[in-house]
Amino acid sequence: MKSRITHIYGSLTPDALVAVWLAVWWVLNLIEAGCTELANDEAYYHLFALQPAWGYFDHPPVTAILVWLGEKLFAGELGVRFFFTALQPLYLYIFWRTIRPADATRRDAALYTMICAAMLVLQLYGFIAVPDGPLMFFTALFLLTFKRFTEERRAAWLPLGLTLGLLALSKYHGALVLIFALAANAGLFLRRPRLIGRLLLAGVVAAAVITPHLLWQYQHDWASFAYHLSGRNGYFEISNITDFLANMLVVFSPFYVPLWVQAYRKVKPATSVERTLWLYPVAFIGFFLATSLRGYVQPQWAIVAVFGLVWLLFSYARVHVRTRRYVMRAGWVTLALVALVRIEMIFNPIGLKFEVFDNRTSYARIADEAAGRPVVFDSKYAIAAKYLYYTGGEAFSQPNVSHRTSQWQYRNDDDTFVGRDVLVEVDPAMYRTSPEAARLHTIHMDNGKDFHYVEVKDFHPTRKVEITAEGLDLPETVHGGEQLHFTVHISNPYPYPIHVDGQNYILQMLWGWRKQQYQFFPLTQGFTLPANGTCDVECSFVVPDNLRKQPYAVGFAVRGRDMYTWFNGKSLQTHFKARND
Repeated sequence: MKSRITHIYGSLTPDALVAVWLAVWWVLNLIEAGCTELANDEAYYHLFALQPAWGYFDHPPVTAILVWLGEKLFAGELGVRFFFTALQPLYLYIFWRTIRPADATRRDAALYTMICAAMLVLQLYGFIAVPDGPLMFFTALFLLTFKRFTEERRAAWLPLGLTLGLLALSKYHGALVLIFALAANAGLFLRRPRLIGRLLLAGVVAAAVITPHLLWQYQHDWASFAYHLSGRNGYFEISNITDFLANMLVVFSPFYVPLWVQAYRKVKPATSVERTLWLYPVAFIGFFLATSLRGYVQPQWAIVAVFGLVWLLFSYARVHVRTRRYVMRAGWVTLALVALVRIEMIFNPIGLKFEVFDNRTSYARIADEAAGRPVVFDSKYAIAAKYLYYTGGEAFSQPNVSHRTSQWQYRNDDDTFVGRDVLVEVDPAMYRTSPEAARLHTIHMDNGKDFHYVEVKDFHPTRKVEITAEGLDLPETVHGGEQLHFTVHISNPYPYPIHVDGQNYILQMLWGWRKQQYQFFPLTQGFTLPANGTCDVECSFVVPDNLRKQPYAVGFAVRGRDMYTWFNGKSLQTHFKARND
């Protein structure tokens, strides 16, 4: 039997050998997917799948579709992740077929598989349910169809257009896949202008594929585009740059870093796809390094660069014996380390406190305290989704101006909590030194986190209240001590009145900068906002002298005393200066 298996294995072609080793890798990913608890973002994407749609607040729909389909086949974590595990062997095999040398040998097949397996970013994103899986799959398809397109095969624009559309529905970073490919081959299109017309045809096909998503965006005020283009902007910190560079060294295998430099010097691209792959690592890493100037950049955002790095190292090592020997040995060392990490992620023998551990017992403690009551989380959209996934309890994530909003704003779960008793997560610092300290409760969870909450009787949300300030034409610059007079027009869509008394419900003016250091100023009290009605409130406000000299977003909110604040309406922009400036 053993000799028979050895004979069969020895007779495999290079393509078959790659397929076999990718299949083995897939089985390992299936085990990991079924035995490792969900990360925070995966629970959030499970939330997407509960209400399938053509779009979501911060992502296009393919990720949610894959989760939804997987959960039709399997229960538990495996259901959430199944199709993401299936995508990796497919896109790595497609990529192999795209870059495969005409004279490929079994040694080449082993080298290619080892380089891919030694990429830590591929190890992690081979089984978790995140948009990077479909992004990589459709990028590999794009490279294959782009190769055939530039070879001017008949009707090659059609599969190219379909692939581009599906790439856009997977992750918005897919636009960079096309842009950088065109940049790498600008000379080719100039020499063969007929390709431009066919590329436009492909663009028409892609536009048809993404039209339902664009309609969803239109119906939701282009929420995703606004969020990604400006809503997630942070501020400059040198650590964002150094962290990103350090992450790049790790996720693309630190053992191979010197070889990337040598390969860039020696490997010369000859085809349209090779020129694209040569540019991808520099372009993707450079692009996201630039974006780190405005905030934190997650390392997997540059994951497409892995295609270029794999091609470079494979092309160089296959013709240099000593380099190939080093690549294989370093690869085995990497796989040994990966095996230890995978065991840790399943069994956690060293007791790490991380988001893939102790979820069931941790959130069960909150559910036990809730005893059937809904739980309102403080802007922790992924944590609320994880509580929903692991307990089945009712939950909502209340937006907080110091963080960001999320897909929860389209679910309206809090409407079903009206008139009921709920648990509301709060900042303990706001209660420990107040007369209401006795209302604060704390749950110590197995994951090392504490959940602080208060019990709220007869819950009535105010999140959907709309506020506009009439007569408040904020100038480009305001000064400390300046007096502002305006009328606040408030619209209440709820079927119950809201009594603003300065205690249970408060009308506030918010001054903040880039979601940092918001200050809240009570305006007036003693009015009732009628059910399904409107009211106008005359307000005066003296701009404080103690604001910082910086730009501000200024807005308004009606909030319950235990609830975090989100703008009830659009904010205004101004710049503060001192009284005498």
